[in-house]
Amino acid sequence: MDKQEIKDKSERGELPRACDISKRFRGFLPVVVDVETAGFDPEKNALLEVAAMPLALNDKGIMVPGEIFSANIRPFEGSVLVEENLKFLGIDPYAADRNIQDEKESITALFRFVHRAVKAAHCKKALLTGHNGSFDLGFVNAAGRRAGLEKKNPFHPFTVLDTSTVGALVFGHTVLAKACMGAHINYEGKKAHGAAYDTKVEAELFCTAYNRFTTFCGLPEPIVEE
Repeated sequence: MDKQEIKDKSERGELPRACDISKRFRGFLPVVVDVETAGFDPEKNALLEVAAMPLALNDKGIMVPGEIFSANIRPFEGSVLVEENLKFLGIDPYAADRNIQDEKESITALFRFVHRAVKAAHCKKALLTGHNGSFDLGFVNAAGRRAGLEKKNPFHPFTVLDTSTVGALVFGHTVLAKACMGAHINYEGKKAHGAAYDTKVEAELFCTAYNRFTTFCGLPEPIVEE
């Protein structure tokens, strides 16, 4: 089946359960997200980069990464920039070659991108999926509040799928680089701590773990809710 056939069968309710992502995670769509920030406090420290990648199931029930969204963001007015964080990330927040956007513009575009993916997958909301994903969700939620977009936030407000936890369970390590080694994923340290690169790697890690799980354990039995 090609993408259009999968979409048509999903709309008619004819897609096999193994290939229908809307039935796999209780109607939620996993969307891998990574952020780079100028500190650890989502209310005070600036959001500098954000990237997102929805996941999908192909016609064989294999989980695969989708298209990517990314943006470099201008620190919001009054935000605190922790110099140690900037040095660690190697980011100059105001560098001309970053093509920065205002935070509201970036977070609006992110929410629209994710909403389209959720709708296309016939899901009801997105589940932020990421390495220590609660950290990423905290910054996404805070940026959404500053932009006045709380009601348009496509992500579940607190539930995440954490690749750190998945990495520990399936590959025996919580550190992203080490979990990737266990999953036989090429991880380039020089590209790390860039939102777009880390999002791609985390998506590959989650897909690898999911596909390994379903290969050996199959799909969980449907839960009939009264």
